[in-house]
Amino acid sequence: MEGTVRYGIVGVGMMGREHIMNLAHLRSHGVSVAAAADPHPPSRRQALDLAASFDWPIQVFSSHHELLDSGICDVVIVSTPNMTHFQILMDIVNHPKPHHILVEKPLCTTVRDCKTIIEEVRKRPEIMVQVGLEYRYMPPVAKLIEVVKSGTLGQVKMVSIREHRFPFLVKVNNWNRFNANSGGTLVEKCCHFFDLMRLFTAADPVRVMASGAIDVNHKDEVYDGKVPDIIDNAYAIVEFENGSRGMLDLCMFAEGSKNEQEISVVGDIGKGEAFVPENIVHVGTRAGGRGGVQIIKTDDKRIKYEGLHHGSSYLEHLNFLAAIRAKGDQAPSVGLQDGLFSVAMGVAAQLSIEKGRFVSIEEVINETI
Repeated sequence: MEGTVRYGIVGVGMMGREHIMNLAHLRSHGVSVAAAADPHPPSRRQALDLAASFDWPIQVFSSHHELLDSGICDVVIVSTPNMTHFQILMDIVNHPKPHHILVEKPLCTTVRDCKTIIEEVRKRPEIMVQVGLEYRYMPPVAKLIEVVKSGTLGQVKMVSIREHRFPFLVKVNNWNRFNANSGGTLVEKCCHFFDLMRLFTAADPVRVMASGAIDVNHKDEVYDGKVPDIIDNAYAIVEFENGSRGMLDLCMFAEGSKNEQEISVVGDIGKGEAFVPENIVHVGTRAGGRGGVQIIKTDDKRIKYEGLHHGSSYLEHLNFLAAIRAKGDQAPSVGLQDGLFSVAMGVAAQLSIEKGRFVSIEEVINETI
């Protein structure tokens, strides 16, 4: 694509405005934000004010249909509430004018909808879609991925991911307080970590066992007569087709943590760990023992804006822009199959909690459960 790449942002709440900030810091790379769409007037006003601060005279619409019909965008970012992703994606993919798409995670809230999107995109080979699983780009995580791929740890056998953090933030109309809207905590939040497990093990998941509950957060909240049903803590175990295993430890009432994410990957030769936001990686081998553990301070000089996710959203945009400019010679690094599996693993974990048993990925993918 020659010249300036023009972006339209559908959904300009907190994450939509974060995308505007990232693109503003990529301005020297030949990008602009041409339009934004959101049915929520306060969000539209905030987006206008933010764009004006970067001297971007964007057009603002109340619906994504108007944005698409305007013809002024080359790329559309979908950063709307999870339950709206499916229909918006369908509308973009089926629009006469092709638009490349960056869709925030999760791809959709159900496996069925993810599969439908994949089928529809196959009919439009001129459209590229990248899924916003940007945790891959956080510098310590990216470094650990590099270590694993180098073979330093040998054959990966175990992946352990701990996220101990604060509760869900308040969103427009409190949509993220209910499973029906978000897909459930293990889809909404943890698709990032299931994606990383699959990446580290280099294998697809087979079955999932999980235990979780609502123990502390949101129990005293009521919206339109309904009490939130999103879990605030869980353990999940994932078995992969190559025999490796992953474990997730999630707690969303653990603000008193030095690191929000701690990721451990153990192979038959060594072990690697990534710590976020401490931005360090530990790498050691069985032969070297405790005394031989190397501590690596990670940094990525390309990052011009840290933002909400330690610079990973900036790198995500940099990567997707490179794929767009490659005109089909470079695929987006996080594709639709990645989006599908990250949702399927989360759905399986949610169902495992509900049913009290292992849930196979086959059951979820084939919708036999």
